[in-house]
Amino acid sequence: MIVKPRIRGFICTTAHPTGCKASVDGQVDYVRGAGAISAGELNNVLVLGCSAGYGLACRIVSAFGCGANTLGVSFEKLPEGNRTASAGWYNNIAFEDAAQAEGLYAKTLDGDAFADEMRTRVIETINRDLVQAGKGKIDLVVYSLASPVRQHPKTGTLHRSAIKPLGEALDIKSVHVDRGEVIQVNLEPATPEETADTVAVMGGEDWEFWMDALQDADVLAPGCRTVAFTYIGTELTWPIYWEGTLGQAKLDLDRASRAISGKLAGLGGEARVAVLKAIVSQASSAIPVVPLYVALLFKVMKEQGIHEDIISHIHRLFATQLKQGSELRLDEDGRIRMDDVELSEAVQQEVQRRWPLVDSSNLDELGDLSGFREDFLKIFGFGFAGVDYDADVDPVMGRV
Repeated sequence: MIVKPRIRGFICTTAHPTGCKASVDGQVDYVRGAGAISAGELNNVLVLGCSAGYGLACRIVSAFGCGANTLGVSFEKLPEGNRTASAGWYNNIAFEDAAQAEGLYAKTLDGDAFADEMRTRVIETINRDLVQAGKGKIDLVVYSLASPVRQHPKTGTLHRSAIKPLGEALDIKSVHVDRGEVIQVNLEPATPEETADTVAVMGGEDWEFWMDALQDADVLAPGCRTVAFTYIGTELTWPIYWEGTLGQAKLDLDRASRAISGKLAGLGGEARVAVLKAIVSQASSAIPVVPLYVALLFKVMKEQGIHEDIISHIHRLFATQLKQGSELRLDEDGRIRMDDVELSEAVQQEVQRRWPLVDSSNLDELGDLSGFREDFLKIFGFGFAGVDYDADVDPVMGRV
């Protein structure tokens, strides 16, 4: 079939198999070109939420920068009839092929990472494929799950997150990405129930469940570390992000980090939350204000020659913060700060200068909306040089 992008709201309902492979291969090439990060420090890495964005980048850097065996977990849509699979399904195949060609163990488990059944599958796989095979236990657990919905494994309750302000309604500037128009968005405040649901989905409880299960099963190596990701941003995004329901969830992630660190102390391990830079993702595209802020930010960072894409950002995380012996860049709450370039004075002064000036007539001049759109399409495998998007491709990749 010939696969073209079909956009619906904040998602693309198609994914291009060859384009997704080009995306993964390009990230692998970047990491190879950047040189080895460590030797023998990371033998086995578990990535929860491994198929796209920061999770996929962590898996690529672990394998091709650190030489690690990787086990990944993601929830994907398989190809069916004339429908393509999700981009993550193609990404996982491309990664596994590249890692196995390098002689590295790489396996992906498909299913609901919030479910206890998946924890059982992961532990069984670690014991069978790594521990009993003499490859060792898990040295690093990356928690990079991104989902708007979570079914609680203990209560069965289905929680849905709500991206809303707290306390009072919020009227704020944003952008309609498809139309390229700067708009005003009015958001009603969240109810207490919506806030609690958002914390249940995006907070730290599930991270704790995972680390408890892995530690109880004795599959964590001495000195095992775990990292989860968050975003804080600036005063331009705080009203909907840090000061809204999302912020409450992220504070719960900090709580979980402290709790997990206490439990890992006996192993000589620790948990950290890493504050990463703003990126284009399915999640960020759906958050009011964020696409406009990102468009301005990317324009400024590119003009200043300091823009980082996802793979270069995660490579810097591993090389400067996760490598043994690194001097950690921590804030007062013990978070690893990787947003230092984004929050630099030169960048933020210029972004904040442009913010009140930007409107639909000068958006292309002050911001990089075209770059935002290009990055969005690349999530689904579209827009890569060298890929023939008019060619007939096999949506099942010979795997189903």
